[in-house]
Amino acid sequence: MMVDAAVVLVAVSFAVLVGVLVPLVAQLRKTIAESQQLLVRLNAELPPLLRDLRVMAENVNNLADQARDGVEHASVLLHAVGEVGETVQQVHQTVRGKGGTLLMSLASMVAGIRAASAVVKNQLHGEGGHSNGGR
Repeated sequence: MMVDAAVVLVAVSFAVLVGVLVPLVAQLRKTIAESQQLLVRLNAELPPLLRDLRVMAENVNNLADQARDGVEHASVLLHAVGEVGETVQQVHQTVRGKGGTLLMSLASMVAGIRAASAVVKNQLHGEGGHSNGGR
């Protein structure tokens, strides 16, 4: 009788175990199938996304280079304007009698304007004529 009870107990335990494992295995199988679908989708969508990110990074680098060139052009122009300002100041001092005759001040002003225009002209011709920093 004891053996029969043990066999029934083992049979019931096995049935409960199978009853628990079957839904668990089914859910595991479903999860694996969904994971495979996700991997297939990632393999399809990820390379174009990475390619777009590379292109975007290149565009940002190009914009940064153009901005840097624009700042350099502005620096040259501001330097030329500063030289013209210094020349105008010298002319003003000359006219007030501190630096020489009026003819000397006029010659200095013309020289300053020529120097500034030469700097601007060289900068524009040297960079292909683009004044906004583009290439």
